[in-house]
Amino acid sequence: MDQKIINLYDEYTHSQLSRKDFMKKLAVIAGSTALAMTILPMLENNYAAAADFASDDIDVENIIYPGVDGDMKAVLAKPKGKKKLGSVLVIHENRGLNPHIIDVTKRMAAEGFIALGVDALSPLGGTPADEDKGRELIGKLDPEKNLQNYLKGLEYLRNRKDGNGKVGCVGFCWGGGMANKLAVNDPNLQAAIAYYGAQANVADVSKIKASLMLHYGGLDERINAGIPAYEQALKENKVDYKIYIYDGVNHAFNNNTSPTRYNEAAAKLAWQRTIDLFKRKLSILTR
Repeated sequence: MDQKIINLYDEYTHSQLSRKDFMKKLAVIAGSTALAMTILPMLENNYAAAADFASDDIDVENIIYPGVDGDMKAVLAKPKGKKKLGSVLVIHENRGLNPHIIDVTKRMAAEGFIALGVDALSPLGGTPADEDKGRELIGKLDPEKNLQNYLKGLEYLRNRKDGNGKVGCVGFCWGGGMANKLAVNDPNLQAAIAYYGAQANVADVSKIKASLMLHYGGLDERINAGIPAYEQALKENKVDYKIYIYDGVNHAFNNNTSPTRYNEAAAKLAWQRTIDLFKRKLSILTR
């Protein structure tokens, strides 16, 4: 697909561009409104087409934990019959806790971790089925309260009796930016992994104690513009970090429900690197 179309869709999903204006611009690039309508399903996430991860070796339940102004909803997945496990907070994209991120949470549990997929939109009633509505609601969250709700999620995981007290986080897109923020704001975090997420403020990098792993799509110019300054600050502050840029792939390359942006090879490689870091940093044997 024409990269201009993918870039336009990225602009639409990460800005205040209305759906009406997006469709007008898409029709111009595509050549007609009819062609734009044909292309649209290939751009939008298709949860029905994605495989729903299932495993007899994990338990999955909906839980709540105390947030700043009320209960936070989340999906908890963990290996059956095992204790003293490392824990991972899974942070969704800018549409809420959708089927794709629930799927990622289950996959993380199958790798041997207690995994918690938090619904950041809990204070606003929870994630809606309409993605555009979810994106709109994300913009209405109070940034400081939202941060505190995620920090409380990390504490919830640390205090679980079946955990070993070691906690990491992984976030995607909007959640990648939150993973960087959690690294700044939680000095006890063992590892933070951000997939194509906004970088933390360079002035705050000195606060980071966690090991960082940062995954970027080579074609993601919007997010990648922040890499040089962030990496410079990470080096100057001697933060343990790894940056991986996957050539020729787009923002959201890990999202297998996004047919035009998903890249299977890059997603598998990034996932393996992610799991390897968590196994090193969240194992009870790690000192």
